[in-house]
Amino acid sequence: MNVLDTAKRKQIVSALVEGNSIRATCRMTGAAKGTVLKLLVDLGTACRAYHDANVRGLTCKRVQCDEIWSFVGAKDKNVLPDEQRYGIGSIWTWTALDADTKLIAAYHVGTRDAGCAYEFMTDLASRIATRIQLTTDGHRAYINAVADAFGPGGVDYAMLVKLYGEVPAGAARYSPPACIGANLTPIAGDPDMAHVSTSHVERQNLTMRMSMRRFTRLTNGFSKKVENLEHAVAIHFMHYNFSRVHQTLRVTPAMAAGIADHVWEIDELIALMPKPVARAWGSVKLSKSA
Repeated sequence: MNVLDTAKRKQIVSALVEGNSIRATCRMTGAAKGTVLKLLVDLGTACRAYHDANVRGLTCKRVQCDEIWSFVGAKDKNVLPDEQRYGIGSIWTWTALDADTKLIAAYHVGTRDAGCAYEFMTDLASRIATRIQLTTDGHRAYINAVADAFGPGGVDYAMLVKLYGEVPAGAARYSPPACIGANLTPIAGDPDMAHVSTSHVERQNLTMRMSMRRFTRLTNGFSKKVENLEHAVAIHFMHYNFSRVHQTLRVTPAMAAGIADHVWEIDELIALMPKPVARAWGSVKLSKSA
């Protein structure tokens, strides 16, 4: 079995985490599409496992949550009736960001329903070792999910709902309307209203769209399989947390959060994967019918 050397793997992973598509990565590195996808799956699985095991015991103070939209295969309006199932159409990535260290403490890829809200919040609560102030947008599924995950009186929680004006006449199709205000609503505990904000986690949405081609609007780089989207997200957050120096912090989010003591190189991310084992094909005898 042919095994990619570390240098070639580093080229491929470096291209992917900087926002290149699968086909662009193939052209840049000379690797076959199947090879790049296999590396995406293997590294994504390893990154998710490392995040699950090691991004825990966090001493966060203020956490902001949001959901970012993408789609797999086709937008909802173009999904045929016999294709309507999970993994085709709209997919949402839920993110929880520590406002102080900029660490992505938890994330979840799924639908935008109560079930995914519960899974996401339960996962977040299991990673936090301190009482936090939590801010989300006005998505109603958060209310019961937060209560179930943190328990009665276990969190200081507020919602922030932004108010938008009308789109000016003649504006481009994708121009967002101007934000004209926001409603801040305490939901549980005693949140400090001066720190009720989703600005940091919404800025993370831009980072995701710039760093993963699958999230870029108005292109054909969208995911064709939801599993590959999940792996791409896992690699992105592993690189963002441990390898990418934050411009304002001057260290990585993981270093700021105290769960890493240095900036991870791409080689270290690759080393998370199990070592490939080459098979001795010469010792296998094939029958004539093969």
